[in-house]
Amino acid sequence: MQAALAADEVTFCASDSPPVTSMSSLPYELIQLICKQATNVLEPRVAVNLSSASKELRVSTQAVRQQLLADHKEALALCLKVGMRSCKQLREAKTIDWRGKDLSAADVALLGTLGSVLPALQSLSLFARKAASLEGVQRLSAGLGAGALPAVTYLSFACMRVGDAGASALAAALGRGALPRLETLNLASAAIDDAGLVALAPALRRRAALEHLILPGNPLGDEGLGALVPPPPAAGAAHPPTGGLTKLKLLNLSETQITDAGCAALASVTYSCALPALEKVVLSGTPVGGAARAAVQDVYHGARPHAAGPDIVMEMTDHLR
Repeated sequence: MQAALAADEVTFCASDSPPVTSMSSLPYELIQLICKQATNVLEPRVAVNLSSASKELRVSTQAVRQQLLADHKEALALCLKVGMRSCKQLREAKTIDWRGKDLSAADVALLGTLGSVLPALQSLSLFARKAASLEGVQRLSAGLGAGALPAVTYLSFACMRVGDAGASALAAALGRGALPRLETLNLASAAIDDAGLVALAPALRRRAALEHLILPGNPLGDEGLGALVPPPPAAGAAHPPTGGLTKLKLLNLSETQITDAGCAALASVTYSCALPALEKVVLSGTPVGGAARAAVQDVYHGARPHAAGPDIVMEMTDHLR
């Protein structure tokens, strides 16, 4: 069945359709531009048909069509590997949960290059085997250009070894304009330390829609937290600095190395109203003491007399992982 599906989906790419007379009157350069813009690895039929507008165009785009065919076959092989029957199913998917699919680094990298042709995707959860995860996120992020994954609001690399290199690559992708609607980022147990969070933090602070940041089980500490939360405003400043996490509701830092000093920094930005939407901070399994936890709540209440303040969770809360 899988072999038949693969053959059926790619044969049209190899054929030379008759010239499309309705386009033959268009300028040659314009048709070339249209063909380039229409190129979609998951739906190559449009570009192939456009290239048949004239014999000259068919000849000049032969190499492009051959490459498109090869790329389409590769994408189809990935679809079949994860249990999808066609590239159309991937193109129209709203949720991708490929945990337990034995993904290789090449598979994850290929998915990154498809980010611009997945307009319906809203939720993406990945997990690659240990060897592949060492470079998987880095290679996936490298393929995400401006506007890639335009509808994704939930992204999870939980239990993948993202590390400093992966965090930096993800930051670069966000900086290029990928994932413009990101609301939830789950990087639980992703081997991200202070250096990784320092690299990622500026890009996260520019994600205005970010509501949930899930970082438990990472070896990060006060330095990383200090880079993530915006500093308090300078003396006499009327407003806090722009570019902060103004919609952040959940910050999960359980089983990290955050200490009382990090909690004090969090209290200072809470007082500055730089995290106005914050509802829950998870600090279970950290060295933070009860006094530091209370300080965050007290400072928050002092800055917002009519608010209860964020819920500082010291116990393990599984559903937040």
